[in-house]
Amino acid sequence: MGANTLAYIVLLATAFSVASASDPSPLQDFCVAVNDTKDTVFVNGKFFKDPKLATPNDFFFSGLRVPESTSNKLRSMVTLANVAQIPGLNTLGVSLARVDYAPYGLNPPHIHPRATEILTVLEGTLYVAFVTSNRDNRLISKVLYKGDVFVFPQGLIHFQLNVGTTNAVAIASLGSQNPGVITIANAVFGSKPAISVDVLTKAFQVDKNVINNLQSQFWTDNHTY
Repeated sequence: MGANTLAYIVLLATAFSVASASDPSPLQDFCVAVNDTKDTVFVNGKFFKDPKLATPNDFFFSGLRVPESTSNKLRSMVTLANVAQIPGLNTLGVSLARVDYAPYGLNPPHIHPRATEILTVLEGTLYVAFVTSNRDNRLISKVLYKGDVFVFPQGLIHFQLNVGTTNAVAIASLGSQNPGVITIANAVFGSKPAISVDVLTKAFQVDKNVINNLQSQFWTDNHTY
């Protein structure tokens, strides 16, 4: 195989990987997701129905109107509005979430593997941050007030902490119909089955008793599904 041909193949592979790195663009106005697999087509991880059968409710969700309870260990709650709640989002590449914080409530360090997030503060004062990738691992942080906006790049660890004495509310806009979420503490110390203690003691350079204690905790999930 000639050098030019090989270079061309590598270029095509690179272009394809970049083009496939986010939700695919729709080839029609919409593809409303359904759970019934009968007489439907499978697109982007969801079955969808005949567009002629779409209704206004396929594009509607009232779940962000009122705050969810924040009576958990984290004192926060995330209400999702993605393709699972709004079937009409299928293939459209966007979603939302409402985040409610009690005073000093935390939306703990987590990542979205498939989306960049733009957070808008509706009420309260939030300390927010993300951490850049290795080797720098630089903390990029800011205190946000009502009306402020902050961006969390796709795949980077980030968090929000209510540093005020009153409740806070924010709306997160995400660049995927299903951005996914991996809460770091839950994934590392609450996985099923558990990650080997030997692995975690070396990774965190702490005593086994520390790891055993962390793995014995009940790790709160502050998301509605």
